Amino acid sequence: MTRIVVTDSTFGALPHEQAVAARHGAQLDSFQCRTAEEVVAAVEGADAVFVQFAPMTDAALSALKTGATVVRYGVGFDNIDVIAARRLGVQVAYVPDYCVDEVADHTLAMLLSLYRKLPALDASVRGGDWSAVAVSRPLRPAAETVIGFLGLGRIGRAVLARLRPFGFPIMVADPMLDAASAASLGVGSSSFEAMLPQVDALLLHAPVTPETREIINAVSLARMKTGAVIVNCSRGALIDEAALAEALTRGHLGAAALDVFATEPLLATSPLRQAPNLLLSPHAAWYSDAAMDTLQRLAADEIDRALSGRPPRCPVP
Repeated sequence: MTRIVVTDSTFGALPHEQAVAARHGAQLDSFQCRTAEEVVAAVEGADAVFVQFAPMTDAALSALKTGATVVRYGVGFDNIDVIAARRLGVQVAYVPDYCVDEVADHTLAMLLSLYRKLPALDASVRGGDWSAVAVSRPLRPAAETVIGFLGLGRIGRAVLARLRPFGFPIMVADPMLDAASAASLGVGSSSFEAMLPQVDALLLHAPVTPETREIINAVSLARMKTGAVIVNCSRGALIDEAALAEALTRGHLGAAALDVFATEPLLATSPLRQAPNLLLSPHAAWYSDAAMDTLQRLAADEIDRALSGRPPRCPVP
């Protein structure tokens, strides 16, 4: 019998997954794997796999049936060893277009919260203080506050559209953005290194590659303005978290907001837990009721395509 495995999920119910299993007369097995070893045991002999956050390692991919398909519930796929998958003939697909608006909204909410010093103001009131100016200073108007984007893909452009009414000057570091496109978007194009000292807030919208892994590190943080802020709703591996915690603790960075982390759930021993002026959310930027249903539906469609002998809608690039 055809076997479909869900390695892990945060959805509760699996209606689309159950429907595609029934359509193909397949057995659907659902797990909540956290470790690589748990994944290997769960996917042994599977024809198709749904994976959310669990690690799909070389060993896990090797345990699949020949010609199997893996579908990532999400935009990124750095928890899947894509190189090993290609070597083993495992087809990998993902869902890059299900939560653009949700992540853009979450990014903007985090940015504006830091810009207007809301976490610090809230803490001051709860602590018995009533000092709006002292807590908020320095706070320049939007027209004097430069926002930098590392990457300007689907989500980055959605954030850019939401920012326009505020009047922030915008800079972008993205090797895929040419001068003509930058001009048409009304943004300044720059290298990442040249942009860093100029921005008051840095938004991360880049994929994880060998070039971008921990691109936010002690060296790049030192190049940023004192008091600048960082927002990351993209991928946790873009940041050296120990370096970020240190920059916040010594006051070089004004604040940061993170929805994604190098290890999820965030480790109890992470230095981020003790860092000041840090706004955290638990990889929630993707979520709305509609987005979750769309994600599961599109992921199930990829499994349906694979089991029907059709090409994937969104193979990993």
